[in-house]
Amino acid sequence: MAPGCRTGTGGQRFDIYRKVPKDLTQPTYTGAIISVCCCLFILFLFLSELTGFITTEVVNELYVDDPDKDSGGKIDVSLNISLPNLHCELVGLDIQDEMGRHEVGHIDNSMKVPLNNGAGCRFEGQFSINKVPGNFHVSTHSATAQPQNPDMTHVIHKLSFGDTLQVQNVHGAFNALGGADRLTSNPLASHDYILKIVPTVYEDKSGKQRYSYQYTVANKEYVAYSHTGRIIPAIWFRYDLSPITVKYTERRQPLYRFITTICAIIGGTFTVAGILDSCIFTASEAWKKIQLGKMH
Repeated sequence: MAPGCRTGTGGQRFDIYRKVPKDLTQPTYTGAIISVCCCLFILFLFLSELTGFITTEVVNELYVDDPDKDSGGKIDVSLNISLPNLHCELVGLDIQDEMGRHEVGHIDNSMKVPLNNGAGCRFEGQFSINKVPGNFHVSTHSATAQPQNPDMTHVIHKLSFGDTLQVQNVHGAFNALGGADRLTSNPLASHDYILKIVPTVYEDKSGKQRYSYQYTVANKEYVAYSHTGRIIPAIWFRYDLSPITVKYTERRQPLYRFITTICAIIGGTFTVAGILDSCIFTASEAWKKIQLGKMH
């Protein structure tokens, strides 16, 4: 034999994928059924993994920090509220906080829309607050002449902080007071909304971050008196900031993990199917031998 042939034969010893001669294999109906079921099962798991691979997952985490350090210590606020029984010339917005800010009758970026033929008013405003405890309130304090019995019944359409997040997989309390209806309350009562503001960050797949704020709310309604008589009612929004930040991050399964999972599915399914087929085949052969033994 030529030396080249001996080299080729020796190299075959390193083949770990040895081939079984076709004349030593035996097809069976059971094996065919198991093979079809095996392929269908692999197809089902493959489609499930593919769906998970192309779907964006949103994960959240908590940490202690101020995420929006470039905001200059300010938070943008958007307020939309209707007072159906208070004239627009009486409605005003006052802002104060622990840094010494005390602003009465804030008018920048605000609008008053008459309601009920001028008997009521809808106030819409965008303003900023400092990142310290404080309050802003809708009242008649900035009016030239104070009414005797101001009616502070109201409906809050929107109260939000920071950027508006409209993401399908994130369901947070970004507008917790939206839809709050106090039309059946005592007209002479003040309303206190105590807000706990939680900084929120949303990071998409490209790494771009948007900053918003969620908040929890508790409220009470009361008629206040002092030694001089009843205090003029107002709608108070008292806020404080939480040190905890919530971060939402968009993630997609890495390609290498998807490929690894698919290989595991295919290999594992065929291995289990092979074991099952071997057991069935061995049992059937043993049964045939028992039956032949009984015949003899």
